[in-house]
Amino acid sequence: MTSYKDLGLVNSRELFKKAIGGGYAIPAYNFNNMEQLQAIITGCAESSSPVILQVSKGARKYANQTLLRYMAQGAVEMARKDLKSNIPIVLHLDHGDSYELCVSCIEMGFSSVMIDGSSLPYDKNIDLTKKVVDYAHKYDVTVEGELGVLAGIEDEVSSEKSHYTNPDDVEDFVKKTGVDSLAISIGTSHGAYKFKVKPGETPPPLRFDILEEIEKRIPGFPIVLHGSSSVPKEFVDLCNKYGGKLENAVGVPEEQLRKAAQSAVCKINIDTDGRLVMTAKIREIFSEKPAEFDPRKYLGPAREALKNLIIHKNKEVLGSAGKA
Repeated sequence: MTSYKDLGLVNSRELFKKAIGGGYAIPAYNFNNMEQLQAIITGCAESSSPVILQVSKGARKYANQTLLRYMAQGAVEMARKDLKSNIPIVLHLDHGDSYELCVSCIEMGFSSVMIDGSSLPYDKNIDLTKKVVDYAHKYDVTVEGELGVLAGIEDEVSSEKSHYTNPDDVEDFVKKTGVDSLAISIGTSHGAYKFKVKPGETPPPLRFDILEEIEKRIPGFPIVLHGSSSVPKEFVDLCNKYGGKLENAVGVPEEQLRKAAQSAVCKINIDTDGRLVMTAKIREIFSEKPAEFDPRKYLGPAREALKNLIIHKNKEVLGSAGKA
């Protein structure tokens, strides 16, 4: 058993309290490899933002669970020693799909886990979530649950249709499970194609009416938004310019995320944007420098582009810059 506290990590409880009181959201950035992790830590250190490092089931398998434990510890050491930063760092399991996976992550040093029972019948979602909460809280690990289903595809999480969160369920769910935060569905979705829009059309607005009703039912309770990448057009265009095929890829407008971050939404998940930015830069370099074969020469610029995007998100979208 590895305690997250021994790795220098924190859980999300106090971070969420401060975020709700301060009108901002904690960024939750997914990573799969070293360069993404470096960009996240550097970007958050340079903007003085707390951060949640997110690892999906697929990313954990890709990177290796043992290596991840040391990568997380290394990220903390990098922030403290090299970047001279004391930003709070959470290591979080994104979309855990079983009790066993959540237990395994906790035993390997995760400070926060999500158990996603949103596709299960309501009562079974409660039972599974409570089981994870009961285990996690013994080790002071925070737990995120989910009500409502997001459409789209991201890693091993996929759904053809979305189901908005029913505000009538949230108070009962939170009370019966004991979760520390709740992911809801108000119109965001996973992946690069969040909305079916034609060229020139704007995406439909998020269902802030549902969010407001949920806030009334569970005032002051930490709310999470998944599938909140904005899919920046400049990087979609850059990717397509150099051979990509991301037609009509569109995300959640940044102004809507900023509005959400000023409410009870205190954690906003961003994965697709990180993938898109790095891929676009790598495609650009491969095209303009076809003789290049040193990974440092294309992963380095991709890492820098991701770092800059993270600083922008923290300052202009989430409002978390300067809140560490």
